[in-house]
Amino acid sequence: MTLLDAVVVGSGPNGLAAAVTLARAGLGVRVLEAQPTIGGGARTLPVPELDDDLLFDLCSAVHPMAWASPFFRAFDLPAHGVELVAPEVAYAQPLAGDRAGIAWRDLARTADGLGADGDAWRDLIGPLAESWRQVTALALGDKRTVRGMLEGVRDHGAHASETWGLASLVRPGLRFGAALLEQGGPRWERRFLTEEAKALLTGVAAHAITPLPSYAGAGTALLLAALAHADGGWAVPVGGSQAITDALVRDLRAHGGTVETGRPVDAWRDLPPARAVFFDTTPTTVLRVLGERIRAPRRAALRRFRYGNAAAKVDFVLSGPVPWAAPDVGRASTVHVGGSRGEMVIAEDAVAHGVHPDHPMVLLSDPGVADPGRVRGARRPLWTYAHVPAGSPHDVTEAVTRQIERFAPGFRDVVVGARCIPADQMQRHNQNYPGGDISAGAASMWQMVARPTLAPDPYQVAEGVYLCSASTPPGPGVHGMGGWHAARRALVGEFDLRHVQGLAPG
Repeated sequence: MTLLDAVVVGSGPNGLAAAVTLARAGLGVRVLEAQPTIGGGARTLPVPELDDDLLFDLCSAVHPMAWASPFFRAFDLPAHGVELVAPEVAYAQPLAGDRAGIAWRDLARTADGLGADGDAWRDLIGPLAESWRQVTALALGDKRTVRGMLEGVRDHGAHASETWGLASLVRPGLRFGAALLEQGGPRWERRFLTEEAKALLTGVAAHAITPLPSYAGAGTALLLAALAHADGGWAVPVGGSQAITDALVRDLRAHGGTVETGRPVDAWRDLPPARAVFFDTTPTTVLRVLGERIRAPRRAALRRFRYGNAAAKVDFVLSGPVPWAAPDVGRASTVHVGGSRGEMVIAEDAVAHGVHPDHPMVLLSDPGVADPGRVRGARRPLWTYAHVPAGSPHDVTEAVTRQIERFAPGFRDVVVGARCIPADQMQRHNQNYPGGDISAGAASMWQMVARPTLAPDPYQVAEGVYLCSASTPPGPGVHGMGGWHAARRALVGEFDLRHVQGLAPG
């Protein structure tokens, strides 16, 4: 068999980012995907049992990182035919009655709508939104090297002539750190007076699926809230998340790479001969495939990697828009359906203790708000996740319906059909979601830094073998950075291509 330069196991955004980076350096690359379709957490597919004409995002649906991450800015999705559209309301948080917290793309409009908390919101989020390039570079760095952060800032530069250095990160880093300490601990109650502002930020923190407050949740909230008010907002790819995957695959093939679907890798013998192998998988898969090829101390460290709480997916077909009691909520493609801050804290604490809450935290995406082409006549797809204990077998369709109905009376009347994927079934369509953990690892502050271990190089697990999934820095999200960081290291360490060490696809 012909010796390949690199094999990538898994075709999620990180795996494809690694493959594209390597192929553009002139290397022979092959991607192996166990599923019959490409994309991992960025796939858009029909669900025949619901509606043959509608397309549903299988996992990720809304993509602020698709324009903000250093990798995707370098790759330039619009230049590859991907249209990113952002609604005027980035996200919303409905509350009891007809109240809601509304995060408009316009920071000033958001602050005005928060009344007594307007200045507090502007003071907390405004500076981070202004410095989104540096904040994103810090958040999406390799968590090990200054160079990894500086490359992110430089690649974010609006003009090639801009010069970035360590000093450019200091002030934004201090602001982000101070905000993280405030919002990640008991002081989070001191800033805001109104329930609208409290709930608006807490709903974003809940993306981390951790008890709240937490530093992991605060970091998630601050980064995503800042991007909501920055250049691209909370963008939706026209046609669905698959558009991002397809653009990466087209570029990979244009540079000589290949993709094979229906190719599970369960043992070392399943891999074709290659100089380097990249796993866009969890550490569990790497341990199973490599076995004793990984040195004993690293094996032990990888076995200590913890997985987190879970999500159960419910897709709906609707006969019309969601009838939100607060009309402005209907202008958002993303809605955090969790109620007040107190209700969300109770729900996330219950999940962490293995209990299904009466009022679960529900993340909802209505893609037709930003992308009308996703609507077919009067019928439209609705994407939801409910947070549940890890490994839950429960069908949460009724629980999600009840939760939405609380803030959108009459929701049941527009539901044409629904399908649930319980948490314990999530791994069937993506092995990176063990027990329904869509973050591919617990989102504790420790594991966001020491991910998957505290090794100086978090990506190389054995000679010629790299882990590049969401189980590595910077963690979950459709940003491609785990694959980019790993591939850049391999270009030097495995292929001695030092002249392309700073490779920027594009």
